[in-house]
Amino acid sequence: MSAFYPSDQLGFAGLLSDAERAALLRLRTALDEHVRPVVNEYWERGEFPEQITGPLVGLDLMEPAEVLAAGEKVRGLFAGFRNFELARIDASVATFYNAQSGLFRTTVNLGGSEEQAAALDPKISSYDLRGVFALTEPEHGSDIAGGLETSASFEDDERGGSWVINGSKRWIGGAAQADVLAVFARDTADGQVKCFLVPADAPGVTLSKIERKASLRIMQNADIDLADVRVPDSARLARINSFADVAACLRNMRSDVAWIATGAAAGAYEAALKYVSERKQFGKPLASFQLIQEKLAQMLSNVTACLGMVVRLTEQQDQGLYKDESSAMAKMFTARMLRETVALAREICGGNGIVLDYDVARFHADAEAIYSYEGTHEINALIVGRAVTGIGAFR
Repeated sequence: MSAFYPSDQLGFAGLLSDAERAALLRLRTALDEHVRPVVNEYWERGEFPEQITGPLVGLDLMEPAEVLAAGEKVRGLFAGFRNFELARIDASVATFYNAQSGLFRTTVNLGGSEEQAAALDPKISSYDLRGVFALTEPEHGSDIAGGLETSASFEDDERGGSWVINGSKRWIGGAAQADVLAVFARDTADGQVKCFLVPADAPGVTLSKIERKASLRIMQNADIDLADVRVPDSARLARINSFADVAACLRNMRSDVAWIATGAAAGAYEAALKYVSERKQFGKPLASFQLIQEKLAQMLSNVTACLGMVVRLTEQQDQGLYKDESSAMAKMFTARMLRETVALAREICGGNGIVLDYDVARFHADAEAIYSYEGTHEINALIVGRAVTGIGAFR
């Protein structure tokens, strides 16, 4: 078993370079010092621990010093294991980090012009510009491709023109901490979907925290209302001119979420393994019972299968081989395996599996959000089904 991760049975982390592993160990140290001690308390409170932001941002892990000093490129494989490392501690913290490093950065780099991406990416990677991905609406989630209602109307003026945006967005994680919102809206002139970088404090923007969540309670999700919000034409990302362009961004984002799902499954397995190794029943460690070992074996198998899928998917994407069905299958499979793994972890911890003290309860609850976000199980299944049959079974 891998010495780098106790849940990496086949040693996939061996594909990382020494420099990449050094950067991940730096992240692990920061997580153990700043996140692990407070995560359960803040999950119960339904608040984000703002004190962890500085230490995480200060690591500069979108452009890790170790990797650059070694003359290496920052690979997708490193970014994947970065999400895995984060999610082993907490899925909300991984989601928070990925909102910037994955969703927002991907949107700007794929959706912006070369000039926009070159100007904004250094600010995004350093967190000097913080942003979020604002696509989902109160009445449109899975059907957002055809149902997106937020509108954008272009108006000529002496400064080169501006856009007036009206509509609502829902489930936007990290919006209250963002400088700009990457808002997707339908152009009233041609009916096509465009994307605009809207200042979070722009006149007409109202943010409201979504309360009473039972999953990802640390992640602060928001409802956003946009009423006659005006932005200059320069705020429009030049290469997003249809939902097909949005789908290209989502293809990458599903891969990121598959890594988070895999990391959360590993975190649940590792927490359960720790629990059964320490807890005694009938005078023996729980880990010595056949029923417990069978469940541990199943959980480890799930994590291993997920790692195999996301590692190979990421290797292909690093080679420029992007397929909608591949990322959809990875998100669908890893989220389902996460759900099964956290259920087994909760089961073997008995009554203690529903209290936060042992971490398993948190992973168990958070799995439900991961199962749904960035494409539900059913929608991703239909993307795969369309690829293998040649027939689209949804609009």
